[in-house]
Amino acid sequence: MQLTRKHLTFAFLGVVALMAAAALAGYPLVDPAVLAAIGVAPMAMSGEIDLKEINRLLEEQGKAYKEFKETNDKRLEAKADAKAVGDFEAKLGKLSDVMDAIKEQVKEMEKKAGRPATGGDTDPVRAEHKQAFGKFLRKGDDNGLGQLQQKAYNITTEADGGYAVPEELDRDILNLMVDVSPIREIANVRTVSTSDYKKLVNTRGTASGWVDEDDARTATASSVMAQVTPFMGEIYAYPQATQQMLDDVFFNAEQFIVDECAQEFAQKEGAAFVTGDGAKKPKGFLAYTTAATADGARAFGTLEHLATGVSGGWAASNPADILIALVYKLKAGMRANARWVMNKGLLAEVRTFKDAEGNYLWRPGLEAGQPDRLLGYGLTEAEDMPAKAANSLSVAFGDFRRGYTIVDRIGTRVLRDPYTNKPYVGFYVTKRVGGMVVDSQAIKLLKFGTT
Repeated sequence: MQLTRKHLTFAFLGVVALMAAAALAGYPLVDPAVLAAIGVAPMAMSGEIDLKEINRLLEEQGKAYKEFKETNDKRLEAKADAKAVGDFEAKLGKLSDVMDAIKEQVKEMEKKAGRPATGGDTDPVRAEHKQAFGKFLRKGDDNGLGQLQQKAYNITTEADGGYAVPEELDRDILNLMVDVSPIREIANVRTVSTSDYKKLVNTRGTASGWVDEDDARTATASSVMAQVTPFMGEIYAYPQATQQMLDDVFFNAEQFIVDECAQEFAQKEGAAFVTGDGAKKPKGFLAYTTAATADGARAFGTLEHLATGVSGGWAASNPADILIALVYKLKAGMRANARWVMNKGLLAEVRTFKDAEGNYLWRPGLEAGQPDRLLGYGLTEAEDMPAKAANSLSVAFGDFRRGYTIVDRIGTRVLRDPYTNKPYVGFYVTKRVGGMVVDSQAIKLLKFGTT
């Protein structure tokens, strides 16, 4: 059969469609560097295709929220009349799940639409290192990889044979971890080349005053500085693939490592940033000492908590009052960037709360890119926050970019292991990460207790 221009056009469009579908799934069929070499620009996702679907989902979110409020109003009326509320509570639970599911879909679509296309590393030495690293992953051939690593990044090969992940892949791992780890989204994140990282914090500040032109200036108090050091630990993942998978030309070994490790790292460190004890891991903000004393009266490094007055529960009166009181425990200058942090169970409860005027405290994000809000402040759902229990610190509110710092030591390393679990090839991937509270006045906690 003779190929006409029409046939060639359909064939080309078919290839483009296949490439677009693969790119949306996160597995490009052709390396962007190859496309650049033949004069074709990498396809960037503009988000226009997903925008209609995002808006449709947000409309569904609005309908579910309206039904949620109506159902909760009926529940409150039935409760006031001493009638059964089990059916209403069951429906509220289902509607909460619907709103959560819609929010996750919208969030994932926004990430895909906003994720920029990458054109590969333009540095020829680093590009060569990435190519050699891919050969190491697939075949175990590390010939010359150590020298290229030293030349590209000034990183020496470790004694156990582990090799540094190319910088582009390292960034991809960190970017995906931000997508998965809720605390990474709201905390201050620093990338350093050494574990010896320290930060000086001004605990008192220099005094000042107003004077006239010829008034005497009295000596002002000097600043008091405190040094905080991150609690560092090494996190690891051990993804495995068969050699047959690695030999498949369409199997993206590098992306496999990125996806598997980002997921595992994010889950482990997410718990550490919240409750980690600082022993070979980051120290979570809930692991610090807390006190009911106000700012200025507590020791440096001690967080303030506000008790609900009921062990394991909310106050008998309007529970909204304690949330409003927690907001105003935070200094005005820190409230502008403040957020709530709690788990899904507490979020489901808080959605039903009203203020004294009968207005709901919680509002879903009904516009693209807008978070859910509680009392006007953004809300982050973190499953590692503890459930409501006696004396539990289950709700946090504060400016986490100012209050909590995550320290990433650059240089994820990979050790290839084809022997331990045949016929699988294991990849022992390690990364050093730390975490610490920097400003203990910037994070407030709600304690479900009496003191």
